[in-house]
Amino acid sequence: MSIINPNDTLSRQNEKLLQITQSLMRRVEQKNDQSGLAYQQFERAALLETQVRERTKELERTLDLLQESNAQLEAAHTETERARANITEAIETINEGFALFDPDERLVLFNSRFCRDVADITQHLSEGLHFTDYVDLVSQSTHLALSSDETPQDWAAKRLSRHSSDHVVFNVRLMWNRWLQISEHRTARGGTVILQTDVTEMMRSERQQRDEMLDQQARILQATLDHLNQGVCIFDHNKTLVGWNKTMNGILAVAPDRAIRGLAFSALLNMLESELTFHGDFDRARLARWANHRSRRKPIAFEITRNDVQTLSVFAQEMPDRGFVISFTDVTAEREAAQALFDINETLERGVMERTEELGEALAEAERANASKSRFVAAASHDLLQPLSAAKLFMSSLSDQLTEPQTRKVLAQAETALSGVENIIEALLDISKLDAGKAVFDVRAVKLSAILGPLRDELTPVARAKGLELTVVDSSLSVISDPGYLRRILQNLIANAVKYTVTGRVIVGVRRNGGSARVEVWDTGPGIAEDDTQTIFQEFARLDGVATNDGLGLGLAIVERAAMGLGHELSLWSRPGHGSCFSINVPVATVDAASIPKPSDDPAALGDVLRGMIVLLVENDQQVAHAMSLMVENHGAEVLLAQNAAEALALLREIQLVPDVLLLDYQLGAGADGLMLYRDIQQKFGAVPAAIISADRSRELQQDCNAAGLSLLAKPIDRDKLLTFLTGTRAQPARMGGFEFPIAKLVSSPET
Repeated sequence: MSIINPNDTLSRQNEKLLQITQSLMRRVEQKNDQSGLAYQQFERAALLETQVRERTKELERTLDLLQESNAQLEAAHTETERARANITEAIETINEGFALFDPDERLVLFNSRFCRDVADITQHLSEGLHFTDYVDLVSQSTHLALSSDETPQDWAAKRLSRHSSDHVVFNVRLMWNRWLQISEHRTARGGTVILQTDVTEMMRSERQQRDEMLDQQARILQATLDHLNQGVCIFDHNKTLVGWNKTMNGILAVAPDRAIRGLAFSALLNMLESELTFHGDFDRARLARWANHRSRRKPIAFEITRNDVQTLSVFAQEMPDRGFVISFTDVTAEREAAQALFDINETLERGVMERTEELGEALAEAERANASKSRFVAAASHDLLQPLSAAKLFMSSLSDQLTEPQTRKVLAQAETALSGVENIIEALLDISKLDAGKAVFDVRAVKLSAILGPLRDELTPVARAKGLELTVVDSSLSVISDPGYLRRILQNLIANAVKYTVTGRVIVGVRRNGGSARVEVWDTGPGIAEDDTQTIFQEFARLDGVATNDGLGLGLAIVERAAMGLGHELSLWSRPGHGSCFSINVPVATVDAASIPKPSDDPAALGDVLRGMIVLLVENDQQVAHAMSLMVENHGAEVLLAQNAAEALALLREIQLVPDVLLLDYQLGAGADGLMLYRDIQQKFGAVPAAIISADRSRELQQDCNAAGLSLLAKPIDRDKLLTFLTGTRAQPARMGGFEFPIAKLVSSPET
């Protein structure tokens, strides 16, 4: 019941509501209990009416939604049925068998072609069938073709193992040579889709193509084998002959038919045993053991002879299928050629030996003749020098008695002639000694000034008589050489320069060259052509037209042989029309010559000199190290011995003492050498006097030692040279200042 008549107009309804409101307000203001209770009841009734109205509207809306939901559900059901029908129609149109299993492995949907090729299980297919039951049904099908050693349970287990993959494709063989391709895929919700495709025609076609290809490959392989000039036999894993080529027929005289196909290896070996002879330590039993070997066979090669006429080189190797192939190569011609070459070689060797013996006898005869010549020249020279000396004495006595100038001039000319003859005889004597190898060199320290000073005094008058200027720059260096032969070398070089220089000057000086001193003789003579640089060092050789002086041309020959015997490098620079420069390289002594004891000194005196000296010897040869240590210690020094570079460095770090002298073997092994060890010691302990000991006499090693400022002592070690070096380290090495002389006036660009 409503207090407002709904049939009234809006204005009337508003008017009534206004009056009701005013009345209610007055009642509230009067605060009457009864009227307040009535108002509360009125208010509660109005609230209940409002709630009933709202609940009625909500119920109406709910009924409307329910009707709408029912309509939608009906439409969805209709759509689902339509979709299911569409899916069923769709999968029925697929040419392959189709089945869908849900995530619980239950069969949900399949078409009529699913398992059609295994018809004996189709009646058992139904919705809800579990996947394992489906596999068991297929494994028990009579249409499934199993291998001879496979059971249905084995097939089912293998099929279930493939089911664990998200995607797998495999083929199943059925009876009557039919094939199904199974494609299994996992859906997004965890279900499984299976497609079955009949690939029988495809498999038959592929097999036919494969068989044809194999036949073609077999024909190609056979043609290739027949083309080879080697005989080839192929055995399978059962050691049965399955193939060979035509060359094999000719090599082993095998009949060209198929009678031996399938023949066992042992039977074939027995058939050919009487014709074959094995070489060396390889025999039939060893070949049989190789063929019967169960594990992997290694390739083998050997030679056999067939009927003592034909030589065959055999090579056998295993194939991947455990079969093996054997090849036979006819090497009869090669072996015959090798034997012929061997026979020819023996004949040649006998001829060479005979010829060598003849040449040896001829060489011995020549050496005997040369020795006889040298002895004759030496004896004749000695005998001739005696009367020449007497004749010079007689002439000297006669010159004191003559007063006429003309007669004294003639007598002086005779004395000059006799002096020339004496010089020639002495030159012949020197040449004979050097050629015979009997020249004795007294190598020791010598001051260059002791040689250059007398030569300057001796040859200056000769140069001045020709109008030449001879300049000899003095040097304070001491060198290691034979004083007599070094003087003879320099005398010949300076005398030749004066002899062949017409105008200008001759300059003699010394240059530092690492650990050596290079004595240079410059002249402003006519120069020497390049083609004549070797000729001038030959005996009795003189260049035509360069001088009118008499002589046999033995000076430079003596210079070359003496320098070679002393180990001094001889060099020549020349420019035709400008001049020449002869130079000789001599090792520098580490101390002044006057303070060095001679090798013939008393050993006790040497011992006093070495007393208190500490020597580090690094030598990997124990016998050499022991001998050197004993010899050095016998002269008063203390020896620290190490066998290699690492041991030497460790020893120095341990004793914290720097030795006085280092004796370092050049070859120390393990990639180290004496020069490298010296640099390491020099870097850690500073400069220490040192010498390299080596049997290597190469120029490269000598240059490396010179560049490092080290002495080189050659093996076998000479006692006197070693003691000379050790005593020389007690004094400071002599230093040579640079010298200058006007070379630029001689040549425009000297190439020294």
